[in-house]
Amino acid sequence: MTTPKIKKHLRWLTFSAVGMFGFGFALIPLYDVFCDITGLNGKDYSRESSVPMTSVDESRTVKVEFVTYLSKQLPWQFKPEMNSIELHPGERYQVSFVATNQSDQDTFGRAVPSISPGYGAQYLVKTECFCFQEQMLAANAEAMMPLIFYVDPNIPADISTLTLAYTLFKNEPTTDLAMSQPK
Repeated sequence: MTTPKIKKHLRWLTFSAVGMFGFGFALIPLYDVFCDITGLNGKDYSRESSVPMTSVDESRTVKVEFVTYLSKQLPWQFKPEMNSIELHPGERYQVSFVATNQSDQDTFGRAVPSISPGYGAQYLVKTECFCFQEQMLAANAEAMMPLIFYVDPNIPADISTLTLAYTLFKNEPTTDLAMSQPK
């Protein structure tokens, strides 16, 4: 025997369960939109290397800072060759990051970039980057990992500093990469 009060609660619980299930599916595209807007989680608007050269704005400079983080599971050291640079918007620049495998096994890593401030992420354009693909580092080896980029000359005047942060995570090798690496 169900009372009207119990029926009301059952309908409410059913509606809540269906709503939570639907919200779970909606979170993925909502998260992507949030990351596109804020520049979080590596949504950095990088473009292919076929991007035409832009004009250099020599009337101002923008400071670009480089920050690195490592996952605890990855036995590497990882740091930029320089902590920051000042450049003119539109000027292409290359900087390298040094990675050292401190283990006696070949390991694979994947760099995930993020840029702050978030609304400035669309103005830092990476044309070549080690973060575009998985990296393999042989046991006890060191590698220079290059980044070629420029700051879009259309960057707003209120942005004088961009911070490019990379977090390096341990990655399981993809079949193609593992087979193409020299032994």
